[in-house]
Amino acid sequence: MKEFFSISETAKIVGMTAETLRHYDRIGLVKPCKVDEWTGYRYYSQREIVLLNTVQALRRMDITLSEIKKILSYDDFGKIVSALKQAEKNADEKIAQLNYSKEKIRRARVYYESKLSKEQPSQTPFIKYFPKRVILLANTLKAPSLDNLWNYHRHFYSRLPENMKDDFSFEDMAGIYTQNGESRLFAVCTRYKQVDGLKILPQGEYLCANCTEENREQVIGTLVETAKSRYLTSPEFTVQLIVVSGILQWNYQAQVFISEKAAQ
Repeated sequence: MKEFFSISETAKIVGMTAETLRHYDRIGLVKPCKVDEWTGYRYYSQREIVLLNTVQALRRMDITLSEIKKILSYDDFGKIVSALKQAEKNADEKIAQLNYSKEKIRRARVYYESKLSKEQPSQTPFIKYFPKRVILLANTLKAPSLDNLWNYHRHFYSRLPENMKDDFSFEDMAGIYTQNGESRLFAVCTRYKQVDGLKILPQGEYLCANCTEENREQVIGTLVETAKSRYLTSPEFTVQLIVVSGILQWNYQAQVFISEKAAQ
């Protein structure tokens, strides 16, 4: 077995660059086992290769170089085990975050794939039947934004009492609920218990129209007036479901309740 490896050979073995190895040498993290006094060439043994692989694994867990240097300097097994347990915990948290992000990306991909096979939604009003829906209103959020829409579930879980969080789950769907001039962002519940902010959207026929942020108020006004004149009902609330239309872009489907039965 070869005893010593040049810096280029070592870099290839551990999947790093030669400059990275030079940097680790300069800061005293992992030093070569010997340096040729005439040429200045660095040489590494199997021991340094093991250390470099350990450094690389710890770096993937977002542990700083200064912290890694401290871990490598321990000569107490108890301290080493404690540090590696914390590194393992950090890795588990990072994996969970990556899996969550992957699932969000997967859902977005599936959504956009479904859009490829469908025509663009018409802005002409139409009637659609919906079963009963249970929604939870936000405490303060009145409209979607880039900040709150990407991870809006977090807001709704945070507004629940700690002992009720496990009693709730939500669809991957949000919207705006407006009643008496007050608007609140909402999430659609798939599991819930009675709590402040819970609303029931009755089953039945809804007069709907697709709209943008720019013409949303105008479209809702038209739907309300149509519900009054054509269907002889005065809507007590309006719903604007958020319809993702692109990366960080969305439109709406406005909905006005008109009847518990199918429209004639």
